[in-house]
Amino acid sequence: MVDVQHWLVALPPLAVYLIVAAVIGVESMGVPLPGEIVLVSSALLAATGVVEPEWVATAAAVGAIAGDSIGYAVGRRGGRPLLIRLGRRFPRHLGPAQLTRAEGTFARYGVWAVFFGRFVALLRILAGPLAGALHVPYRRFLLANAAGGLVWAFGTTYLLYSVGRAAEHWLKDISWAGLVLAVLAGLVSTWWLRRRAHRFASTDATDATDDAEPVRAGSDR
Repeated sequence: MVDVQHWLVALPPLAVYLIVAAVIGVESMGVPLPGEIVLVSSALLAATGVVEPEWVATAAAVGAIAGDSIGYAVGRRGGRPLLIRLGRRFPRHLGPAQLTRAEGTFARYGVWAVFFGRFVALLRILAGPLAGALHVPYRRFLLANAAGGLVWAFGTTYLLYSVGRAAEHWLKDISWAGLVLAVLAGLVSTWWLRRRAHRFASTDATDATDDAEPVRAGSDR
């Protein structure tokens, strides 16, 4: 993550915002990219004054919402065969086991999986295409997608921005120590959010996969 920050700090602010939006957007379309790492690095970078936190958060939210919507359209057109092809291309991230788990989560929780999926790496990648393939009504998908994207983008950005500012104030004369502390605090905060979301997504995931009825076209459960 520190390497990502060093790379971003050499760029003008506008380029950082565009990279945040682009990486998160492409990830949300169904392509495994380090969207969360880019967001965390940019949020900590904002604490140093290089970029503005509100624009980092806005770029992340726009990328998340637009990317998920594009992924939804692609999934609706390509259906499950598209997800299977993606699994062959990215077996470590979107293989049969991951796809089965994501489908079980959708079958159990419906559009809530879109909201909480923004905090879980697997569902963050698959939520849009999978919702489209399962013909989840777009209006309900968009509401959950927008809510999840905004909470994730602004919550993560301002949480880590506040942590970074506090660390900089406390350890302003020990820059490297401050950076390490900010990164560690950011990792702990992100881990806590992901743990909460994983607990939601993985509760009885195996039972949901085996027992849940298939999601019917046009149903949001």
